[in-house]
Amino acid sequence: MGKSKEVKTNAMRILERNKIPYKEYTYECDEFVDALKVADTLGQPYELLYKTLVTIGNSRNYFVFVIPIAEELDMKKAARSVGEKSVSMIHVKDINQVTGYIRGGCTAIGMKKQYVTRIDESAQKLEKMIVSGGRLGVQIELKPEDLKKASRGEFADIIFKQPE
Repeated sequence: MGKSKEVKTNAMRILERNKIPYKEYTYECDEFVDALKVADTLGQPYELLYKTLVTIGNSRNYFVFVIPIAEELDMKKAARSVGEKSVSMIHVKDINQVTGYIRGGCTAIGMKKQYVTRIDESAQKLEKMIVSGGRLGVQIELKPEDLKKASRGEFADIIFKQPE
């Protein structure tokens, strides 16, 4: 028998409420692990997994960025995409207070407040993507369009591009 403690995360409840289909992956995880390790654990290609980063802008507003796990957020592009002069990463200790999630279990869906969210445009090329399910050890797979809808986000060019 499987584990009976199938606890739905806030993100899952929101997806269900909006009738958005998703697939759940769970893995053993007691603490924050690098997203690349998560991909390896799930046996999924890095391109499909996206991480959620939370920043604070000049205006003291918070902004959420969802980018491929192997990429880096381009702070200038990110700031421009939300109309700020600059954005910087929030302190790890503030993640829970700002989002209601913990580091490594942070997802753009169902944070404490609705923050302006940008999803890297690379996601639009994907049929499906995998993001945190809102808890350590839980990832959810869904269509990029559905993540955009559920997080009320927009696609934008927000990562460093490797020179061709």
